[in-house]
Amino acid sequence: MIARIKGKIKSKNSGKILLEIAGGISYEVLVPKSIIGNLDNVADDSEITLMTYHYFQTDPSKSIPVLIGFLNDIEKEFFEKFITVSGVGPKAACKALSLPISEIAEAIDNGDLTLLKTLPGIGEQRAKEIIAKLQGKVGKFGLIQDSCRPGKGSKTGEDVQEEALSVLLQLQYKKKEAEGMIKNALKRNSGINSGEELLNEVYKARQRDKK
Repeated sequence: MIARIKGKIKSKNSGKILLEIAGGISYEVLVPKSIIGNLDNVADDSEITLMTYHYFQTDPSKSIPVLIGFLNDIEKEFFEKFITVSGVGPKAACKALSLPISEIAEAIDNGDLTLLKTLPGIGEQRAKEIIAKLQGKVGKFGLIQDSCRPGKGSKTGEDVQEEALSVLLQLQYKKKEAEGMIKNALKRNSGINSGEELLNEVYKARQRDKK
């Protein structure tokens, strides 16, 4: 399973990047439109690292390995949640992610059928299924500051806060601002026991502040 690939960009077009790695081997990597747009100013022959989702596209006569690339693990995590929706396979999800991930996550959380139906390949019924499956579970991805996104378990309060802080720093929030957001979230809900719950609470607070 190929989880990460590093190489020089040889070309970018139509949602695909051709990456040349050591030994002159080149890999074609599919990249969602919302993500490949962040590479518009990256010149050919520049070296980049992509987190990858690796799967096999099969038909009766052949099985083709496919790589889908992301700029960080948080984008990949959202993609992996997105494809848990019945009927949304990896290739369809790659095509559908044409808007910034934070915008899609916000639409899911708000039950915004109108926006979700604008995503390529997503009709009304599929949009309803996406909301039913993911609403209330993707709030932290709405915190992505587009240009550029982790977990559950039995952890101490300090561990949970450190996990949430790490994600917010990855999302380019300043440390002091992130610490304040976490502190306020815990004041509102002291029963939080995972980083994911804490980030969802932070996201909900930001949504309330916009109103």
